Amino acid sequence: MAHAREKREAVRAAFIHERLPLEIAALKASVPLSTAARWKRRCKELGDDWDKLRAACLLAGDGVESVARQMLADYVVAHKAIMDAISTDQTIEAKDKVSMLASLADSFNKTVAASKRVLPETSELATALAVLNKLSDFIRARFPQHGPAFVEVLEPFGAEIARAYG
Repeated sequence: MAHAREKREAVRAAFIHERLPLEIAALKASVPLSTAARWKRRCKELGDDWDKLRAACLLAGDGVESVARQMLADYVVAHKAIMDAISTDQTIEAKDKVSMLASLADSFNKTVAASKRVLPETSELATALAVLNKLSDFIRARFPQHGPAFVEVLEPFGAEIARAYG
C-alpha cells in the first residue's frame, strides 16, 4: 500500500525535529516501522540523511550539553536493557555472564567519566545533592530534634541549589 508523501514527511519531522525514535515516529504517523525504515534508508541514499539532520538540529537548538545529557540518558536505558537481558537469559553460561557484566561495568564507568568532562554542572549537582543527603542522614541520626528546622531551611535552599547548579 502506497503512503502519501505527507506521511513520509510526518515521520521525517517527528524523527528529526521531535527526536522521537523511528518506531514511535512511524506509530505516530500510522505507518509500519518497516515502511518508515525503508523511507529513511532511501532518503539517505538520495543524500537526505535523517540521522545527520537530527544531530545538527539538536546541536543547533540545545547545544553540546543537551546532546551529552541525551546520550547519557540513552546509554542508561540501553545499559539497563542489556543488564536485564544478561540476567534473564538462561542460555548464557555463568563465566560468559561474568565477562559480559565486567565489560558492561567498564563501559558504564567510561561513559560516566566522559559525561563528567562534558557536563561538569551535572557532576556538581550530583555532588551537591549527595552532600545534602548525607547532611540529612547526619541530622536524623545525631540531632533528630533539629529535623523540622532542617526541613524548613532545606526547601528554600533547594531553590538556591537549583539556581547554582541547575
